[in-house]
Amino acid sequence: MGKPTGFLEIQRRDRAYGAVRDRIQHYQEFVIPLPDMEVEHQGARCMDCGIPFCHTGCPVDNLIPDWNDLIFRRKWPAALEALHSTNNFPEFTGRVCPAPCEAACTLNLFDEPVTIKSIECAIIDKGWQEGWIIPRIANRSTGKQVAVVGSGPAGLACAQQLARAGHGVVVYEKNARIGGLLRYGIPDFKLNKQLIDRRMAQMQAEGVEFRTNRHIGVDVPAKRLFDKFDAVVLTGGCERPRDLKVPGRELKGVHFAMDFLIPQNRRVADEPFDDSTEYIAKDKDVVVIGGGDTGSDCVGTSTRHRARSITQIELLPKPPRREDKLLTWPNWPMKLRTSTSHEEGCERDWALSTKRILGSEGRVKAIEFVRLEWHQQDDGRRIMTEIPGSEFEIKADLVLLAMGFTNPVQEGLLSQLRVELDSRGNVAANMENYRTSADRVFSAGDMRRGQSLVVWAIREGRQSARAVDEYLMGSSDLPR
Repeated sequence: MGKPTGFLEIQRRDRAYGAVRDRIQHYQEFVIPLPDMEVEHQGARCMDCGIPFCHTGCPVDNLIPDWNDLIFRRKWPAALEALHSTNNFPEFTGRVCPAPCEAACTLNLFDEPVTIKSIECAIIDKGWQEGWIIPRIANRSTGKQVAVVGSGPAGLACAQQLARAGHGVVVYEKNARIGGLLRYGIPDFKLNKQLIDRRMAQMQAEGVEFRTNRHIGVDVPAKRLFDKFDAVVLTGGCERPRDLKVPGRELKGVHFAMDFLIPQNRRVADEPFDDSTEYIAKDKDVVVIGGGDTGSDCVGTSTRHRARSITQIELLPKPPRREDKLLTWPNWPMKLRTSTSHEEGCERDWALSTKRILGSEGRVKAIEFVRLEWHQQDDGRRIMTEIPGSEFEIKADLVLLAMGFTNPVQEGLLSQLRVELDSRGNVAANMENYRTSADRVFSAGDMRRGQSLVVWAIREGRQSARAVDEYLMGSSDLPR
């Protein structure tokens, strides 16, 4: 490392955020980046660990110590090259990844991990600002054609890698714009959609063709793809939301989270959208059921809608504020996480089960909950029991179900291709060749592995591209 004693001499500093009173007035990003000199100082904190445990936490296998050292030595272009060698889209991961690499950092044993995510974002943002990022056009064409169905991070990573290997690539997207949940599921205040457009322009220059408003399996028969493509990669995501099967679920005002988030993203982008007040939280008492990132996004969006009140509910018990490092490190710990949306204002409650949704004249008016006790059995499994007499109600005009996703939508595309599914309803394919049971058909990302992180999607997109390249050409120089 360039400065072996850096972690002893330099205090951890991370990016700041715009003031709450200002940022809730708009839908733009509000992160305040560190100056270049401070980023270089933070890179110097990376230790000469011997075993870089940050690698165990990073699904895309980022060369974290390498580019930390390069940044410390002010070799920004070289750091960018190292970053791009494993990750096609660091501007996405540098904004929306939960940074399991930082949890695995050796310095996290003392709650002072290297600011890996911020350094990553600084490298890629500077690369774009300085014009260092240009199209990488293949030297030759293989004459092979590949269809990628789905334009989320897995599909985009797969498409870019295949185009750089010389294949003709067409990406199909059912929506009006490219990006999948990056575009439609993540609020603009977390990820500016111009970042996606910028990457699209690079990929188009590299030969990737994008076809939007093409819902394969609905508008276009899936088998038609085999008329002109040598291989098909399914990267359509895991879109079937987990439902809440309780009395009153049918009442108006009870919606899946994506039914709320997607119209808002379309509103910001001036796309046609359902402008019904049904998906507006203004002056409503909002209850978000589900404590993950999607629930947090519902909270932040409801705040910007000027909701009367916002309450977020979680089935699991409240996690500890600080994990036991000796038990969890370097693995991702279960601990209390407070997002920027939570900081903007909401009530949070844990260990609650929804008993029923109450309504009047067909609309939701309140939700009845019961408190839970969680017990660990001898075999390690945890079970929950209701606490007698603990029932209570929360007023609600808008209920948003953010309890995760169960599996891909199977009707249409998957049923037409007759691909085998695994026990959870995902497309069955392994992580070696990503091939499905259908001839010439591959699958990657959430459609294959189930609901997961953007970093896993990018990793699987890259690895599946190598698998497709090997299938078409007999061998591949693409990295895994």
